[in-house]
Amino acid sequence: MKAVETEGLSKIYTGGNKAVDNISFCLEQGEVFGFLGPNGAGKTTTIKLLNGMLAPSGGSCRVFDIDPAQNPEKLHQMSGVITEHAQMYDHLSGMDNLIFYGTLFGRNKADCEKRATALLERLDLADAKQRKLSAYSTGMRQRLSLARAMMHSPKILFLDEPTSGLDPESAQNVNTLIQELASDGTTIFLCTHQLRYAQEICTTYGLMNQGNLFATGNIEKLRSMVSDKVKVRVKASCIPEDMECEKIGEHTYDISVNSEEEIPLLVRRIVGAGGDLYQVSAEQLSLEEIYFSLIDKNHAETECGNL
Repeated sequence: MKAVETEGLSKIYTGGNKAVDNISFCLEQGEVFGFLGPNGAGKTTTIKLLNGMLAPSGGSCRVFDIDPAQNPEKLHQMSGVITEHAQMYDHLSGMDNLIFYGTLFGRNKADCEKRATALLERLDLADAKQRKLSAYSTGMRQRLSLARAMMHSPKILFLDEPTSGLDPESAQNVNTLIQELASDGTTIFLCTHQLRYAQEICTTYGLMNQGNLFATGNIEKLRSMVSDKVKVRVKASCIPEDMECEKIGEHTYDISVNSEEEIPLLVRRIVGAGGDLYQVSAEQLSLEEIYFSLIDKNHAETECGNL
């Protein structure tokens, strides 16, 4: 069973604004899926469609074989959602907030207390469990939001910037927890603008622009959409005059080859030409470089299509 499956999913708002335009993709259970795109790309609308908060204008979507529009209550029993500004009750303590939300999912108070205690400990909030939420810092609120979304042990988590406002240690703790959840089979649907962060934590990606899902896959697949070449960074006293390269610094050059198997030949040519070789490394395109290359390509294709 797929964790998420969409087929031609579309949403058109009043006035003809096409927020989501005929997108199709599927996610396996346990994936950490990075849903990336600029503001207004259609990410939030897609999440609302997948959670039954909006009905699609066309196409279909299913989450663990549940149609969100037809059976949102059943879906909410197995999904958790964290927005960047999650709302909880300031006059309640962190513990009482978690117990309240846990009971909404039909759990008894004793089970909720046990689950809340474990989550507060795991997210370094145990010392603040009896403190009112109004006294929590932004980072503490963010961690409590994650605990709240996990009270009913969901099979899928929809996260919007889960490390926003967190100090480095807390962010690392949350990231480790996300990876542990994924390894246990929880599917993570992650919206973020932080591309370096997404590369560190996500296993697959979807790139959105103007309602269009124009690229999906793991980072190797996305790299192949940008270039089938391997960039080799070389630091040498000199290189052969007939070798095509881009000089990026003193004695430092970028050279494109067809595959990593060509690197030893490259090294032999430089040494054979009398060059002293100090460093050789295959430079893979980062997610940030891939993203901007593909989104520029998508912008160009969109403009051509509108001519």
